[in-house]
Amino acid sequence: MRKAAVLVAGGRGTRMGAPISKQYLPIGGKPILMRTLEVFWGVDPEMDLILVIPEADFSSWGELLEEYDFQVPHVVVAGGNSRFQSVRNGLNAVPFDRGLVAIHDGVRPFVKKEVITKSFEQAAETGSGIAVVALKDSIRKLTDDGKSFYQERQYFRLVQTPQTFQLEKIRKAFQVTEIPQFTDDATVYEHQGWQVSLIPGNAENIKITTPEDMDYAAYLLSLQESESVKK
Repeated sequence: MRKAAVLVAGGRGTRMGAPISKQYLPIGGKPILMRTLEVFWGVDPEMDLILVIPEADFSSWGELLEEYDFQVPHVVVAGGNSRFQSVRNGLNAVPFDRGLVAIHDGVRPFVKKEVITKSFEQAAETGSGIAVVALKDSIRKLTDDGKSFYQERQYFRLVQTPQTFQLEKIRKAFQVTEIPQFTDDATVYEHQGWQVSLIPGNAENIKITTPEDMDYAAYLLSLQESESVKK
């Protein structure tokens, strides 16, 4: 099966408080988006990579590509007014009609290659492969009247990306009208009445959103570099 990855980075990252959008901030001397693209390219150099960013950023992204001499092949697509619309634009840009597509947050550069591979394998078998991790903390459910109730955490998972699907199915799912309940790609897929399949994610696969995340990202990168030296 042909494979594609839609990397979504259409937001402005206002919570970061930086002069540029978070996806272009450097970690270890290289912009976050470039590190994310490299991970997917490293899984399969034949994979079609589609990067979804604001159209207003096309020129500055091109300048970054030249500045860093970035050679990983990818197609740039304009984002929409919401994540749902940005993903739909990315899916429409996939250059084939039958195959598999991973949808991934562009600001999650620490996803493990094994997770990406497993998500494709699971999607090929069952239609979808959604990366999740178990909860470590206790959780409580809040009600509208201000009460809270204990919940068994073993029945819950934190959802990450990639969220990988058979292309025909996820394209059909994204043809519907956007509703508030679409919090991620899995909920769009589920809206068709299809059950999603979960795979183990990796805890380091954080979504870089705040300045504190940048500090942790620098630490994770130092661990990666240390492991590479040992090998």
